[in-house]
Amino acid sequence: MAAIITEKFRQSNADSFNADISSSKYYMFVGKSQPWTSEGATTDSAPPTPVDAVADESYYWDDMLAAKLISSKSYVIPRRDFSTSSAFDMYRHDVGGVSTGNYGTTKTTSSSGATNLFDSTYYFKTSDHKVYKVLYNGDQLQTGASNISGSEPTATGNAPFWQDNNYYIKYMYTMTTTEVQNYLTTDFMTVKVNANADANRGVYVFMVTSGGSSYPNGTYYTKLRGDGTTQAIAKLVVAGGAIAEFGNNALSSTSFMQNNGIGYSFANFNLAGTNIYTDNTASTLISGATLTNWNNATAGTIKAIIDPASGHGTDDIEELGGHYIMLQSKFEPADADVVQVNDFRRVGIVKNPIDSATSNTSALSTARTTNAIILAAGGNGNYQVDELITQASTGANGRVIEWDSTNRILYYVQEKYSSYGLDSSGNLTAFSGANAVTGSSSSAVFTPSVATSGTTNGVLFAGGYAVPELSRDSGEIIYVENRRAISRASDQTEDIKVVVEF
Repeated sequence: MAAIITEKFRQSNADSFNADISSSKYYMFVGKSQPWTSEGATTDSAPPTPVDAVADESYYWDDMLAAKLISSKSYVIPRRDFSTSSAFDMYRHDVGGVSTGNYGTTKTTSSSGATNLFDSTYYFKTSDHKVYKVLYNGDQLQTGASNISGSEPTATGNAPFWQDNNYYIKYMYTMTTTEVQNYLTTDFMTVKVNANADANRGVYVFMVTSGGSSYPNGTYYTKLRGDGTTQAIAKLVVAGGAIAEFGNNALSSTSFMQNNGIGYSFANFNLAGTNIYTDNTASTLISGATLTNWNNATAGTIKAIIDPASGHGTDDIEELGGHYIMLQSKFEPADADVVQVNDFRRVGIVKNPIDSATSNTSALSTARTTNAIILAAGGNGNYQVDELITQASTGANGRVIEWDSTNRILYYVQEKYSSYGLDSSGNLTAFSGANAVTGSSSSAVFTPSVATSGTTNGVLFAGGYAVPELSRDSGEIIYVENRRAISRASDQTEDIKVVVEF
């Protein structure tokens, strides 16, 4: 059985995801302070591919360091920059489609060879972050696209226009400064609805497959056949017996189409003499010798390019293939719950985790996801980041994430790996009681302050201990990315962007 998932389905999924982000609580998290070699990788610079398994989701929680509520999101599309003397594709409704009649049974490709419209390069961004759609690029099917020339476009009107008599383009939208900062990367850029439609599904562009031969020279007009509710009319100029000018060859002409028409979902040209007119309103048919000579000519063929359903610029997201959602979070020095001095190797997204203090879906803007102990005065030394800590009386093991010597708060995790969190019997034993905690490398020794309950430096303690602010194994981890180590510093901001493609 032959079947496909359509672009509309991809867009629908992106729309649903975008809406759910607004109604649910999505958190970006960072984790994994230990090198990848601890999990069997050859080097720490070659992260393993994440595993989509129920068991592994628990491991992701074990080494989670911090999470931040995602409040910044945008539809995005692949980034394509304006470049002088480069060729761009043009918008074509039939890319990837199977043509009939004069166009055979092979799939239609773009100028660049793409077999899907949204894989083709039919839009670009200028240096001042204006985005334009290419409606015509000089491609007459038999010759391929022309290189774009001249200066960058700057116009922002609704109507399509000629760019340096070379390309016929349509302004779509301009990125704001905030959008550039948050959503412009080397690979992607924001896309948004700008409500600047110029027409209602007419025809701006038509392409000549063959100019024909032995036509009588002159300027003519022909009606576009199809299902339009308002008639579209095209101009034809014959020179040397062939159709030489058909709007898109007359690049300086504003009469690209005499009338774009309205309401076309399909269209075709009939170049019989009984459909050729002498006036631009298509009211006077050619006659006499002209009609005879036209009918005796070797017929040319013309392809009409149909506008989107509501006209170019009605829905920039759908028209430009915005089935990508970018989620962005900044882990900043002001985020008290975020580890300041350790590194991380994992980025992920968790949906609707539970606040351990309220047992409800978390609404925290930032969340500490490590364990913590507040230690009594009178201890010795300073714990070192990533060293093994032990509690001999209980057998508990863990790894130091951060040591706040001022407030004597020890942040740590317990991973389900031997010598990382499991005790000598293979159990994940919690630190507890007023039992000394010893650093294996630093030899630091402090005793938990079990008399301390309440909030210290933003951490809520009960009997000297604090659990992660997000309940372990709660919510749904929907995205995991393993990467090389990223070192943090107290004055450093990590701007993390995740692009989800549907």
